[in-house]
Amino acid sequence: MLRMNHHVIAHSSAPVIILLALLAGGTVRGDDVPDTEAADESADGEAVTPEVEPLTYEAQVAADQMLAELPPDSEARAMLDDILDGSALGDGDGWFRLAIAQSRFGWDYASSTYDADTDGSISAEEFAGSEGDFARLDRDGDGGVKEPDFDWSAGSLTPSPGMMVYYRSDADANGKVTLEEFQQYFSQLDTDEHGFLSLDDLREALQMPTSSGSDEPRPDDPSRSTLVLGLQRQELGSLTPGPGLNEDAPDFTLRSLDGEEVTLSEEVGEQPVVLVFGNFTCGPFRSQAGNIEKLCERYRDRAKFFLVYVREAHPTDGWWMMSNQRFGIEVAQPQTDDERFSIAQTCREHLDIDMPFLVDGTNDIVGAGYSGMPNRLYLIDSDGRIAFKNGRGPFGFHPRQLEQALILMLAEEE
Repeated sequence: MLRMNHHVIAHSSAPVIILLALLAGGTVRGDDVPDTEAADESADGEAVTPEVEPLTYEAQVAADQMLAELPPDSEARAMLDDILDGSALGDGDGWFRLAIAQSRFGWDYASSTYDADTDGSISAEEFAGSEGDFARLDRDGDGGVKEPDFDWSAGSLTPSPGMMVYYRSDADANGKVTLEEFQQYFSQLDTDEHGFLSLDDLREALQMPTSSGSDEPRPDDPSRSTLVLGLQRQELGSLTPGPGLNEDAPDFTLRSLDGEEVTLSEEVGEQPVVLVFGNFTCGPFRSQAGNIEKLCERYRDRAKFFLVYVREAHPTDGWWMMSNQRFGIEVAQPQTDDERFSIAQTCREHLDIDMPFLVDGTNDIVGAGYSGMPNRLYLIDSDGRIAFKNGRGPFGFHPRQLEQALILMLAEEE
């Protein structure tokens, strides 16, 4: 798996974790790519399994407690087991292999509803919705909605040249690349000041690294103890799986940053409800801020959107991140509701998202109940039932996947 500067990769004597805290303005180099497949070798060339460091007393107590309390077949137990085993927590490890997206509106639904000639492709004429909605369903823009348009098997953080351009350009890490930021990135690439970039300039700048380099540890590499304690505190994610597809959405009442109390059951009814869970110190959440805002702008007249602010993923008193430090995002885990409220206000100002911010209490009742940490997306129908939930964040956090479900739900209701 590719590692950018913002990836978190532990050295060979510690668990490799690939939960990303995204760093804008970074570079991607060959020595940033860890060879996670290769085993260490002994002097005689035989493969050996790297040893994992012992847990601290506090972490061991936490691990023993969770081992006793978490059901063996639960998502949280899978995450704990893999942490203790020192495995690489990629998108196929821990709870990520279990907590996949659930949608009422996948390809099977779309094809059976709209593919009248059963040719495996839904045309604009066959689709009941608007041209704009059809264009959003047609992800590859080939003029037909097909099964690959519903394939979200690649994690939301899968590297690509476009992703590299984005992170290098988003200089303030607010999820939006402005013209000024793009021009600054252009200037960085135009090293000889010709005033233009050639094909080879861009090929060289955006080539994907192919070799691994130094295994030197980074200051923010998490130890097993850090991960165990982060799991117990639900900073890595909620210990509960959240409501499943077609289940009732748990009701809640939360205070918004604008001082209003919002009760979910009172919002359900005429329009679908979208819940977006996130927090300031989660880099993958910040990186999606532009996508979230555009999603809200496209459908705000046809659906209700609420951002639910939850527990910090990377506080300074937990698994802290160099990328957060670089952008001045240094936040300790709030101990009071007022502290969390204040940090949520800072987050809204930084990301500049025009949608209601609801702040979960430090008891984390809503965040834990919806499995909303570190980030998550839900679509709730007019009967108050779950019509879509994405996979565990950060890998499963796909705003456009939710958009697909929302479009098809709206078309169904028209």
